[in-house]
Amino acid sequence: MWVVETQLSEIEKSSGKNGEQGLNVLKTTKDRYKLLSTTELSAVVKIESSLLKGARRYFEEHGFVEVVVPHLTKATGACENIATMFEVDYFGRMRYLSQTAQLYLEVLTPFLGKVWCIGPSFRAEPAADERHLAEFTLVELEFAGDFKELLGHIEGVICSMVDCVLEEREKELQFLNVDTSRLKKVKKPFDKITYTEAVGLLSSYGVKWGDDLKSHHEKALLQMIGNKPLFVTHFPKAIKFFNMRENDENPAIVNSADLLLPMSGEAVGAAEREYRYEKLYERLINSTMFKQLVAKGGTIEDFDWYLNFYKEYRTLHSGCGIGLNRVTQFVLGTDDIRATTAFPLNKESIL
Repeated sequence: MWVVETQLSEIEKSSGKNGEQGLNVLKTTKDRYKLLSTTELSAVVKIESSLLKGARRYFEEHGFVEVVVPHLTKATGACENIATMFEVDYFGRMRYLSQTAQLYLEVLTPFLGKVWCIGPSFRAEPAADERHLAEFTLVELEFAGDFKELLGHIEGVICSMVDCVLEEREKELQFLNVDTSRLKKVKKPFDKITYTEAVGLLSSYGVKWGDDLKSHHEKALLQMIGNKPLFVTHFPKAIKFFNMRENDENPAIVNSADLLLPMSGEAVGAAEREYRYEKLYERLINSTMFKQLVAKGGTIEDFDWYLNFYKEYRTLHSGCGIGLNRVTQFVLGTDDIRATTAFPLNKESIL
C-alpha cells in the first residue's frame, strides 16, 4: 500500500508537467482504483478510445458490417490452445469464455461479404507480467477475399487507428512524452518478410525452421528493419491454427501473417481460411487443439455446426484478429501492456 501511495505522490508532482513517471506508475495493477483520478490514466483511456474510433472509421468507409457475437462458446471459441481457455459450468455442461469470434464471422462472409466485431478475448495466462493479460480487447475482421487483400485491410486499419490518435490526441501524446514523429511514419505498405527469411535472419539465436517465434525473436527482427511495423508471412502449417489455408505451391506452409509492432511484438494474427470441408475436417482431427479437447473429454460435436456449414458453402475468405492493447502499447511506446488500459486484468488484478 505504501508503495502505491508513494507512486501516486510522484504522479501528482509530475501532473501537468511530464507524464513519463505517470505512465510508469500505470504498469502497476495493485489498488488500481487509486489511479483513476490521474491525468495519466485519463490520457491513456482517451488514446485507447481514439484507436477504436480509427478502426471503426476504416470499417465503415470500406463497407464492413459490425456483428455482435457470443462470448460463451464451445471449443470453437479457442484461438489455438484449449488449455488456455477459462472453463464455465453452462447449465451442467462444460463450456468456455471465448478467445475469438473468428468462426462466427467466417460463416457470415458468404452472405455479408465483409464483417467485423469487437469484444473481449479471455486467456488463462498463468503469468502476471508485462506481456500478458487474462482479458483483452480483440478487433476481428473477416471478408470474402484473398491473402493479398487481407494484408491491405490490416495496413488500412492500423494506419487509420494511428492517424485518428494523431488527429485527436496531440495533447495527451505530448503529456505522456510519446514520440509522435515515429507514429507519423506509419504508412502503407508495411515491410514484409517470409517466416523462412525470418528464420535465416535469426540463425544466430538458434532458431530452426519449424520453431515458433518468441517475443525476443520478434524484437530482434524489428530492430533489424529499423523498428517499423513488419509482416512475417507464410508460417509452417504444423504450428498454426487448423483452418489456415495451405499454400498452393508449398503445402508445408499456410497463407498466414503476423504483424509485429515495435515495443509490443505480435499485434495481429491473420490468414486465408480453409473452406473445403474434406481438408478442414482432416486438419481439425489431426490438430493439437483437437487432441487437447479429446483429453478433456470433448468430442468433434463441438465443431459440428462449423464443419457442416462447409459442406454447403465453399467461398474463399480471409481474416485477422487485432489486439487493441498491443497496438496501444506500440503507440505509447511502453514496454508494459498493463499501462495500456484503465483496468488491466491478470490473475492478480481482478476487481
